[in-house]
Amino acid sequence: MKIAEFGVESWLNQWEKSAKYDISQSTIDSMTIAELLKMTGDDESVLYNQLLHTKMNYGWIEGSPEFKTLVSKLYDHVNPDQVLQTNGATGANHLALYSLIEPGDHVISEYPSYQQLYDIPRSLGAEVDFWHIHEADNWYPDINELKQLIRPNTKMICLNNANNPTGTLLNKAFLQQVVDLAETVGAYILIDEVYQPLDDFEHFTSIVDLYDRGIATNSLSKTYSFPGVRIGWTVASDEISDLFRKYRDYTMICGGVWNDILAVYILQHKDQILARNRKLILNNLEILKNWVASEPRVSVVLPQAVSTSCIKIDIPEPTESFCIRLLKETGVLLVPGERFDLPGHARLGYCTDEVTLKKGLSKLSEFLRQFD
Repeated sequence: MKIAEFGVESWLNQWEKSAKYDISQSTIDSMTIAELLKMTGDDESVLYNQLLHTKMNYGWIEGSPEFKTLVSKLYDHVNPDQVLQTNGATGANHLALYSLIEPGDHVISEYPSYQQLYDIPRSLGAEVDFWHIHEADNWYPDINELKQLIRPNTKMICLNNANNPTGTLLNKAFLQQVVDLAETVGAYILIDEVYQPLDDFEHFTSIVDLYDRGIATNSLSKTYSFPGVRIGWTVASDEISDLFRKYRDYTMICGGVWNDILAVYILQHKDQILARNRKLILNNLEILKNWVASEPRVSVVLPQAVSTSCIKIDIPEPTESFCIRLLKETGVLLVPGERFDLPGHARLGYCTDEVTLKKGLSKLSEFLRQFD
């Protein structure tokens, strides 16, 4: 099996620890456990004693009953048996693709988007067609292009909602059109849903609440600010989840005893976390908007309170070499658009802490002046 280098992950693996002003990430300002406990106001000894005195065996293989119940409540019509714990959303995406895609299958993948969603199917021997997103249309794909791509043997449509790196959210009405097309050929729809809007939840609808062959993947890494816990999940119908169980035994045993305990605690306090993150994201989005308005070499299709954004940079240089020079000379880290097959663009993670964001944007503007 051959697979392409994972562009964004290899970039971050190489450069993120050397950044002084990291405005590349798509997580909403990650938290410490101490910060979480201060926010909740709980007696910290209760959680610490649970961590210290729980036996470190394999724990709950699919995730604890508490975890599965809490995740199921994030959806409209999901029962806990439909939830399978994974190693982050990357593990969830891999499980779904590994379980369902075979050599010769036809897959349609939103493009550009998270690279797993098209290069894993390719590595499994599928024929992959790209359903392109368009900057001129606020990074939306064209439903008529999907009509042209879909075939009688289309096995799966892969989407990233909201999109990484652009932050564009596909609304319910648009997703329903995708479902209607998928139903005509019995195709699965896999949607990586780790980026959820925090301004108005009514704008977001999970694919599992729209389609019986829909598969949702998610994690605690982005919207919930805890990538270090490394817990994600798949949600699908009972039939699809039972199929996943067989393949899951080959990819992981459990998520980890401590990880599950922390995941349950995070989900139990999700309202407080989301309130904190809503305030942060709306504040920082305004900072980003004002900065773009004052920066002549940058434009952007603003995300809808989603934690990732994709700026367009007007410079006479490839964005990858620009981003390397920017990091080495100023300490500011972006992800160059080449890592998403979007040359001339860069992922700007505006949901870091406010001080880092402001300093990073200021230094980026100073660096851009060399081209004036």
